[in-house]
Amino acid sequence: MRVLGIDPGLTRCGLGVVEGSVGRPLTLVDVNVLRTSADRPVAERLVTIERGIDAWLDEFSPDAVAVERVFARSDSSTIMGTAQASGIAMVCAARRGLPIALHTPSEVKAAVSGSGRADKAQVGAMVTRILRLDALPKPADAADALALAITHIWRGGAQARIDAALARHGSTR
Repeated sequence: MRVLGIDPGLTRCGLGVVEGSVGRPLTLVDVNVLRTSADRPVAERLVTIERGIDAWLDEFSPDAVAVERVFARSDSSTIMGTAQASGIAMVCAARRGLPIALHTPSEVKAAVSGSGRADKAQVGAMVTRILRLDALPKPADAADALALAITHIWRGGAQARIDAALARHGSTR
């Protein structure tokens, strides 16, 4: 399974592609951060993010897209930009008919580090270890995008197998 993880943000939008399956070593395909300038109009910044995500979807042909679920923080201006970038990411994936999964930050932290309260440094260190990288992906948005992809492979892949088994046996949840 190949997953594009997206850590949405209006100024920095992390993108990371990871390949693998549950129980097997995972592989980094690519990672980067789309940046937009705060001095540009929001609509123009969203178009830049859309074009960047579309380019990644075209280049890497993921099987699924994992996006960080927007949650309330103390700074409402940050929430708005994150929500707008998140919506763009979902539209880009939906346009292609790709499965989209939303994972909360605490889910991602728990999946990669074992603790839903892990800090950015712990998540980055575990992403580096899980993907057997020589260096910590920077900035944190890049590491977070990879963590989202890892989480989806480990959790989403398992859920897909459960759903397929239930479908084979005519069961529903």
